[in-house]
Amino acid sequence: MLQETRLHRISALLATLDRVTTGRISEALGISRETARRDIIALEALGVLRRVHGGAVAVKPTSEPPLAVRSAVRAREKRAIARAAARLMQPGQTVFLDAGSTTTMLAEELSAMAGLTIFTNSLDAARKLAAASEQTPGAHQVIVIGGELAPGGHALIGAAAIANIYRYRADFAMLSPVGIDANDGASSYDHQEAEVARAMTQRAARLVILADHGKLGVTSRAVYAPPADIALLITDKAALQQPAYQALSRVLNEAIIAE
Repeated sequence: MLQETRLHRISALLATLDRVTTGRISEALGISRETARRDIIALEALGVLRRVHGGAVAVKPTSEPPLAVRSAVRAREKRAIARAAARLMQPGQTVFLDAGSTTTMLAEELSAMAGLTIFTNSLDAARKLAAASEQTPGAHQVIVIGGELAPGGHALIGAAAIANIYRYRADFAMLSPVGIDANDGASSYDHQEAEVARAMTQRAARLVILADHGKLGVTSRAVYAPPADIALLITDKAALQQPAYQALSRVLNEAIIAE
């Protein structure tokens, strides 16, 4: 497992726990205690945590990086996942897209198709689809889920957004979580984004989770879909080397490895 991936997953553990032990990190990531200690030292240098006897504590609450930063991390893997997800769609079908770097890439992939109805709370995804419709008018029907503008200006959230979601029914909900774990399922850092994702899950016939290998085995603060509710996981081939993927493959209905 690459150090970048390990550091991301340790940070995610700190998002849910005030304190994490070296042993917990070693067990969760399937690495040695010595590697866990080196990663703790690296994260301390970045200001993410403070070393204490036996482990580490968060310096401050851990939040998601800005969307622009997330889009650049494992971009090739996310693009492969987006292409695999787009191949599942057929003209005449409907899909919910939430706000995330991978689902924004999926919107770009869907732009090459036609005949879909797309419901989204992502302003970035809506812009990508709108730009494509200038070249091919009427290619898709795009419905932006109205609501309160989230911090950062990339998504619409809140009670109005959730009420709007419940007005519709879709064939798919294609969502990109902060993490997916064999015990807890799909989760988000922000509870309002999690509520939007939960509503999309409940109003779709199939829930498809788009998660690169760095998100596997990670549980963030707000869980919105248990493993039993997930019809399909699409991840990348680096996942095959991770214990977290093996655990997920035992509890999920189906998984696709995108290349």
